[in-house]
Amino acid sequence: MISIFLDRVASHILSCHAQDSPDLRRATVLLPNYHVARPLAQALSALSKLPALLLPQMTTLNDWALQIPLDTPVTTDTRRHALLYQHLRKRQWFEQADLWSMTRDLLLLFDELTYSLKALPDDADAFAAAVQLAYQARQNSTLQLESRLVFELWHAMQSAAELDKASAYQLRLGKLAARASQPLIVLRASDWDALEQRFLDEYAQRAEVTVFDVREMAATNLQNPPPLAGKLHFFAATSLEQEAHAAAMQVRLWLQQGKRDIAIVAQDRVVARRMRALLERDKVLVQDETGWTYSTLSVSTVMDRWLTALRSDFYHQDLLDLLKSPFIFADMTAGERKAAVYKLEHLLRKQGVVAGLEKFIILAKQDTLLHQLLARLREAAALLEQNKRLGLSVWLSALNESLSVLGVDKGMQQDEAGAKMLAVLAVWQRELAGDRGSYRFTEWRRWLAQQLDTDTYQDTGIESPVRLTHLAATRWRAFDAVVLLGCDAGHLPSIADGGRWFNDAVRGSLSLPTRGTHAARQRDDLLALLALNDCVLATWQKDRNGEEILLSPYLQMLRDHHLLAHGDDLSENELAAFLAAEDARAVELQRAAQPAPSVPSDAVPQSVSTSAYNSLVACPYQFHARYILRLNELDEVREAIEKRDYGERVHDILRRFHERYPQVTGHPAVEIDAALREISEQVFADLLKQDFAARAWLARWFKSLPAYLEWQMESESQGWRYAGAESEFERELEGVRLRGRIDRLDVKEGEKRVLDYKTQREQYLRDKLKEPGEDVQLACYAFAQEANEAAFVSIENGDVKSVAPAQNAQQLAQLNAARLVQVMGSIRGGTGLPANGIDHACNYCEMRGVCRKGEWA
Repeated sequence: MISIFLDRVASHILSCHAQDSPDLRRATVLLPNYHVARPLAQALSALSKLPALLLPQMTTLNDWALQIPLDTPVTTDTRRHALLYQHLRKRQWFEQADLWSMTRDLLLLFDELTYSLKALPDDADAFAAAVQLAYQARQNSTLQLESRLVFELWHAMQSAAELDKASAYQLRLGKLAARASQPLIVLRASDWDALEQRFLDEYAQRAEVTVFDVREMAATNLQNPPPLAGKLHFFAATSLEQEAHAAAMQVRLWLQQGKRDIAIVAQDRVVARRMRALLERDKVLVQDETGWTYSTLSVSTVMDRWLTALRSDFYHQDLLDLLKSPFIFADMTAGERKAAVYKLEHLLRKQGVVAGLEKFIILAKQDTLLHQLLARLREAAALLEQNKRLGLSVWLSALNESLSVLGVDKGMQQDEAGAKMLAVLAVWQRELAGDRGSYRFTEWRRWLAQQLDTDTYQDTGIESPVRLTHLAATRWRAFDAVVLLGCDAGHLPSIADGGRWFNDAVRGSLSLPTRGTHAARQRDDLLALLALNDCVLATWQKDRNGEEILLSPYLQMLRDHHLLAHGDDLSENELAAFLAAEDARAVELQRAAQPAPSVPSDAVPQSVSTSAYNSLVACPYQFHARYILRLNELDEVREAIEKRDYGERVHDILRRFHERYPQVTGHPAVEIDAALREISEQVFADLLKQDFAARAWLARWFKSLPAYLEWQMESESQGWRYAGAESEFERELEGVRLRGRIDRLDVKEGEKRVLDYKTQREQYLRDKLKEPGEDVQLACYAFAQEANEAAFVSIENGDVKSVAPAQNAQQLAQLNAARLVQVMGSIRGGTGLPANGIDHACNYCEMRGVCRKGEWA
């Protein structure tokens, strides 16, 4: 079909310029896009039957206008944004608003107001007069405050010494129209903007203008469609995933049929991303004509992470996210960088430092490489002084220097998108060099985020028979096949982004485009696409979250009238069967079984801690995952006080107290109470500085303090004397070494007692000791010290109680030691380590996802 239309255009050009043939350069053809140029040139060559042909000028209206020089300089969009931002900030009309976002919306509206001028001026004075005339007319009209405010700002911006792009476009079109002398051929697919229509009207007063409108040539309409069976089909998907799979399946089928120019016209970009991923999984690349904003690319992520870390005083999570980027420190080997980051992560988690670059540098002083990396961060941070007010260009210069210090610029230069983004940053820096405004760090960062979310990157390195495009880009184009993706009523027609200014009634009174204008243009583009292409699949999700989703009203009208006229609703009937067959071929994974891995003898640990032994008893597979495979989760950096922090502080308090007072009997009660409180305050001092909640934990301990002193005096009355705390031990057994740390050791006339402080309820501890051998901690401690007694000391809720196992401590110690020797020998002999923990053990086990108990239990 497209060849017929282009032949008509070519025939007209050749007949009108027959006397000039083969030189057709006097003719100018306005194209909707440059994709049309090649097939039109081929049509001209074929119809002329000449060996050589000098082609007419084929261009878009915007590019044709750019060929016209102007005496007045044209300001850049970045300078214009900065100027309006300063204007809004100075007037203080919108103190709580996001001024950068408002600036963007207002400038779009200003362009529309400029395009709405009734006259088409061809010099700066005429343009200024047209603006003044429009301004005065609006002043005298009954517009609401919002409209008057916008006109005030628009008029103020137009009085600048430089032109903006919209004003320059107006002037260039005026000069083009005034110079009109050669015939003009126009290829149209939808209505022009009012500005462009005024240009054509004025041009036609001086030279011939011939319009070829594909809507009239195709004669396709929604209410009287021709037979479309075999040309257009509809697929109603039950989910986003099914829609993406169906579209990807159809593309693969078309490729197998030999189609080599397939367009994916995406109304729903989310479905398009999923479809693209499915195609690329099947080794089908997609050429993207629409591009992606820089803010969505990984190359901008490293920059955002850098500025976020800087703003948060290098909060540990922000810092680690930054250092894990592949673009930072690109002047080092990847292995060196990863090793340094790994060390830092373990160091931060071990020391529990939440934020502060200087603190991290002090922690890393023993590691030369890590210390150097952190020092480079400090050097880069010094370049971006957050407490200053600087120009946008100065901020960008400082950002560029900081990226250089961090080696990010080198990493980005090795990536095509990164190199282009650095070039874009450099362009913005040059454009804003003359801006005299000053901005806080947060203002500049919001500006930068908006710029990155506006400018787009297009990957030109992919050439593929499958291309992703948008509806407006299909004007006067024909493809072997087309997928119209996401054709529900919410996406087609899409709602024009009119910003926060003016409803349709006000826009209509100001002669601005309305939602109806945008919708009509999309309707015309859709009809032209259907007229020019003989193989189209339209897809949409027919329901979402249980709610029915309607097909686009344009397509639904076409479908209904086609059903009435031809008895066919154009439903696609084969894809569902293909998708079902694909699902049937999916391999069903064998159901997971209870794991019981065996371990090579040389991989069995030679040393076992008391906590590892407890893990082995609770669940052999947990022991295997934690202590043989070493899959232990890294400790989180604790930002708020937790029960574990509280327990550690209580242990430290009691150690310090008993080193000063091994025996409390004989000391005045007031003295020992004051000493214990003083030591408690000292131990909690650092926590009290960083977290107000620490006072609640300290108060919790103070509640138990009198009970502890009472318990200690009762213990001493029984003859027990404090003998040491936090003593580490290692005991060699047959084939294994047992190690650990004992909270406290007491002695009495040659007898020993090991104690373990617990900030847990008495009943909970009694339950732990109910079954002999289920908890091995006290038994191991007793074995290490050859103790006669062993007990937990429960310190909780104002009570302090001793909780001892019912069994003889020495006998329990020997049995547990013998069991450890026997079990470790069995493991070395190949005995499996089954995942047989009880539910209580599994509830808090981080290895549950590894053993997959939920699938086989």
